[in-house]
Amino acid sequence: MVKRFDPVAGRNADIIESVMASEDVVNLADDLQFKVRLCVEEVEENILCYSGSTWVEVETCVEKDQLNIEFRDGGIAFDPLAKADPDINASLDERNIGGLGIFICKQMMDVVEYERKGDSNVLKMKIAIKLQ
Repeated sequence: MVKRFDPVAGRNADIIESVMASEDVVNLADDLQFKVRLCVEEVEENILCYSGSTWVEVETCVEKDQLNIEFRDGGIAFDPLAKADPDINASLDERNIGGLGIFICKQMMDVVEYERKGDSNVLKMKIAIKLQ
């Protein structure tokens, strides 16, 4: 399933619900749906708040025993994976702001990759699945 949202301002909930209602996600076990929802929320929030893009495409597909989720946007070039992981053992006073959402995605998903294709940011996440 590929779904394009144009414009994206204020559409975070629509985008998340669209992914969660897709055939590729709706039949996943509850624990996998939780991981997918949390990671989609984190990625979409980053795109909507920071990229400056007026559009977002989200594609989901199942290949063998793996769910693939790909986000594309036309925002400024930004690789969220290039930033160092936050020090989760540091006290709250010592922690830097930002990076926790992508860190969570990297912990929950099996693969998280970024690339710049032409004028688009492309973030891919993959997770092994079991259908109910």
